[in-house]
Amino acid sequence: LVGAGEVELVAGGYQFTAGPQWRATAGDLVFTDIPASTIFRYVPGGSEPTPLRMPSGMANGLAIAPDGALWAAEHGSRTVSRDAVAMASRFEGGRLNSPNDLVIAEDGTVYFTDPPFGIGDQPGELPFMGVFRLAGTTLTAEHRGALAERPNGLGLSPDGARLYVAYSNDGVVYRFGIQADGALGTREPHATTSGGADGLAVDRAGNLFVTSSTGVEVFAPDGSAWGTIAAPEQPANCAFGDPDGKTLEAKWARMKRREAPPQK
Repeated sequence: LVGAGEVELVAGGYQFTAGPQWRATAGDLVFTDIPASTIFRYVPGGSEPTPLRMPSGMANGLAIAPDGALWAAEHGSRTVSRDAVAMASRFEGGRLNSPNDLVIAEDGTVYFTDPPFGIGDQPGELPFMGVFRLAGTTLTAEHRGALAERPNGLGLSPDGARLYVAYSNDGVVYRFGIQADGALGTREPHATTSGGADGLAVDRAGNLFVTSSTGVEVFAPDGSAWGTIAAPEQPANCAFGDPDGKTLEAKWARMKRREAPPQK
């Protein structure tokens, strides 16, 4: 992708990293190593990443709330937690599958995906693959997908009017309109990756950066493809960070962008 900058490996030797999130107040990057059940923190220009929370319930996706709280989608415990306190674990009498990724709106509403990646051969207790909304203590299944679906990474548009969800089973990023009360509207296809869609990030201009089997695929706000940022290893998730907000942090690799793709 022209103008994307160079890809730099910051740290390695982990088992399966995910969940990168930049914490502006702390000036650090937090991320997870799922099999190691550890959340790490990394200070750019400093020493090697250090453990922040262990065990983490095999946390996968992370999100930073407006109040600074660290939320996690925990594979192992099958919960969504806030500062290590479980906030959601069951729905309509059944345990969640294995919360995968989450994002938080400005009003504190939490949206998360719940595929079965973390439960192995265990049978699921819900009859659908869901996209959930957690508003306070009220948990709502906003989309009840077929059991073959695999909702994965998700992100919000800059204006907070859309939720994007990447589905690993078909490689499509779908969009949901967000209504005034936070509920989601009808699901519609937005962009199609080359396959293996995983985590995603949205920049300030509304461009989507989606990790996939080919690297980080970039799409304009209208869903048209800009190109792909190649990575030395297959990335699982990404997020923007550093004080300028223009550095794309991804699993295993730190991807520096000089500027956003031009707007069409």
